Formats: sequence, C-alpha cells, structure tokens
Amino acid sequence: MKKNFFAVLTASLMFFSTQAFAEVDGKKALEFVKNVTTQGIEQIINANVPQAEKDKRFAKLFNEALDLDFIGQFVLGRNWRTATPQQRKDFIAVYRELNISTWSKRFDEFKGKDFIFNGTSPSNSKGQIFVNSTVPMDQGEPAKVVWRVREKNGQFKIVDIIIENVSLAITARNEYTAFIKNNPGGVDALIANLKSKI
Repeated sequence: MKKNFFAVLTASLMFFSTQAFAEVDGKKALEFVKNVTTQGIEQIINANVPQAEKDKRFAKLFNEALDLDFIGQFVLGRNWRTATPQQRKDFIAVYRELNISTWSKRFDEFKGKDFIFNGTSPSNSKGQIFVNSTVPMDQGEPAKVVWRVREKNGQFKIVDIIIENVSLAITARNEYTAFIKNNPGGVDALIANLKSKI
C-alpha cells in the first residue's frame, strides 16, 4: 500500500514538474535570445558608428531584452521588502543606468565572434528556462554563456546571464547585500555608491 502511495506521489510530482517546465516554449526562448545576440553583434558590436550611437542602440536593446524591474528586485534581495517606494524606484533607475553603461562597453569583447547555441535546459523557477550557448575565444576553450529567460504573458525577457558558471544576478545580489549590511546608510548609501560608478 505504502509502495503504491509513493509511486503515485512520485508520478504526480514528475507530472507537475513537467507541466511547469512545459509552460515555457524552449524553441521560442532560444529564438528570442538568438535574435538579441544577432542584433547586438550586427547593430552594435560590428557597427561602424561612434560610441555614443552604440550606447544609444545598446540602451534600447538592453531595455527591450532584459526585465530590469524583475532583476533589480532580485538583486536587492530581502532589502527590497523594507525599502520605501521611492528607494525602489531610485534603485531600479540607477541599476538600469549602471548596467547599460557597463555592458555597452564590455560587449566589444565579442567583436568578430558568434554565439553558438546548444539548446535549452529546464529551470526550477516557474515560467523560466535556460538557453545554453558558447562563444569561441581566441585562446583556450569556448566561453560558456547561459541565459536565464522568463516568459510572462507570452513575452520573453532575459533575467540573468551566467558566464562560465558565474551568475551576474547572484553576484550583484551578494555584493549589494554585503554593502547594505556593512553600511549604516542602507539602501540610500547603496544607491549613492552605484551612482558614483556611472
């Protein structure tokens, strides 16, 4: 009897797990990331335009492709719950600006390179999936780049980029949590610190 119960329970869990993963269309998620990288390479990295124009194009692509409100809430961690509405608004704004400024320049590292896509992997988070890719490097093994994609209301957005097993979102979350913990100014001090880096 017990054996049967656990067999049914296991089958049920597997079913609901599969249902959760099936919510995200892997093929569409992969095509979405492919389009983002193609736009980035053709319109920004390889474009023969001034850096100011590249920054402008990157800001547009970045804002359209990434769910920065979702990411900002995640990286602020438990401090999001205690932050005031104004602090949340200010944090998201400065976090967005800092990332656009940083990644617009770092994207040039991919000049002359193509992303090779290797399918998708399921995520334990509902409505999310991983898109796997590698980038051939001039020396050594290809760099592994994994994109965490979230689907909401039929729209796909990137919510994390994992480069060589290092999550950009988790790294930022750990850094910001430690900063707030060790700084009496709390969230306001973090916002000021991020502004100074732009």
